[in-house]
Amino acid sequence: MPIYHSVIHLIEKKPDGSPSKLHLRQAEFADSAPLENLLADLSLSYNAKQGKVWGFFQKESGAYPFSGWLSQYLREETDFLVFSKCAVEHLQKLMDESNLSVGGHVLLAHYRQGMTDYLLIALLHHSEGVAVSDALEVTAARHLDLSQLHLAARINLSEWQGNAESKQYLSFIKGKNGKKVSDYFRDFIGCEEGIDPTGETRTLLKAFSDFVEDHELAEEQAREKTDTLIDYASNQAKLGEKIALDELSGLLDENNPRAFYEHIRHKDYGLSAQIPPDKRTLNQFRRFTGRAEGLSISFEAHLLGSKVEYDEGRDCLIIRELPTQLKDQLKRRKS
Repeated sequence: MPIYHSVIHLIEKKPDGSPSKLHLRQAEFADSAPLENLLADLSLSYNAKQGKVWGFFQKESGAYPFSGWLSQYLREETDFLVFSKCAVEHLQKLMDESNLSVGGHVLLAHYRQGMTDYLLIALLHHSEGVAVSDALEVTAARHLDLSQLHLAARINLSEWQGNAESKQYLSFIKGKNGKKVSDYFRDFIGCEEGIDPTGETRTLLKAFSDFVEDHELAEEQAREKTDTLIDYASNQAKLGEKIALDELSGLLDENNPRAFYEHIRHKDYGLSAQIPPDKRTLNQFRRFTGRAEGLSISFEAHLLGSKVEYDEGRDCLIIRELPTQLKDQLKRRKS
């Protein structure tokens, strides 16, 4: 993961309502193993976050200046450090105007992953812990807590510069600290929502279910293709990449790699060629689950209609071929 430029500034914000203080770093970071490890861990944490918003830049204006500063940097009209200072000063201004007690270390990093250039912006916080010193003393220790990553954004610079029609080259985490926090961070980036990952993923899974039904696939085939789809989509989510419909279609049927893609095109589901995967929706598709009043039921989706039948009128499930362990427990209880 080559890191072209990176820096961290500090916005010191106290909960007493007083104005924040900005501490600017005066030089970019030099390449180092700790920096590479930080960015790798941060990327993993960002990819794992659910509920991200995907979109594109608002038109550059006084209210949304970030994209203009970024363009100047990419055109080499200014350097990365100047760009980062403009960005963090704007973030501080919006933070104070929102009267929020959320400060922290602001990381900006321009790096390459695979063949793609990204800009990552993240507000980092510390957690208090303990450590054992070389003298075998227990001491207090502070560390960056990447599990508490609630305000961060990533811009696919390659897509932004190479595809003017794209509506999903920018993503950011919707903070858990309330709509007000999310709104000020969205305004800082200047993001306009362009695609709904949850809705797009649901539509993709509906298209797949229709494909299985239209082709009257056997249970074994349907299960294999379901596993292929979920495994591919889940792996893309883990990598922070999108689901490419043409690539997925080729994985689902190597003998007829365009079959699923053509099914989607002819049925006009309105899907984008690339879809940001929503992990929660994918997990729900793989299994049906439910729990209430001491009863817990979970089974793979492909079993519905074969080993499991749902009788809506009688409000019951009919289960065939019970697991051996469950049968043994029931027999022992009966005797």
